[in-house]
Amino acid sequence: MGTVLGAMRNVRWHELQHAYGSASQVPGVLSRIAWGDAPTSDEALNDLERWIGTPPVFDSTAATVPFLWELAATDTVRDRAGVLDLLATILAAGNPEHPAWTRAAHEAVAEGRGTAVRLAAAVPDGREARRTHRTSGSPATPEPGGPSSAQALRTAATRLLAVIDGHTCPACPAPSPDAA
Repeated sequence: MGTVLGAMRNVRWHELQHAYGSASQVPGVLSRIAWGDAPTSDEALNDLERWIGTPPVFDSTAATVPFLWELAATDTVRDRAGVLDLLATILAAGNPEHPAWTRAAHEAVAEGRGTAVRLAAAVPDGREARRTHRTSGSPATPEPGGPSSAQALRTAATRLLAVIDGHTCPACPAPSPDAA
């Protein structure tokens, strides 16, 4: 079994582009989302959204999406809901000059639908709910996997499922009537 983001080395990032040039920095940003502290992870997620998600998508977007799904499914990632929100942003974005990039990015998001279903149905294990401050008895600050982040994750996954299921755009073929 491989490590989180282990397959990144198989992508030729230097040959791909994002909004500001070469996508060679994308692996480092994905790593900061995966293992960074809260400010580092938040900054990396914001950078990635600017680079690959809005307003147009790029050839690097479709290459990045499978890793975003991997991060969303990894319990130790701090802002899994933010990762799901970025996937929804990618699905809403397009690039009229490059419809193939748009279609590839949208298909990559849709291919992760099963992960979104699992995350939307996830039930917290309760460990975080039992943590309290020793002095005040009030709930501890939510940590990755805590009740607040678990609820935010379920909410983001449910929103993303609605976006996936309702997705239509000029670059993507309409689902066949038999698929319903």
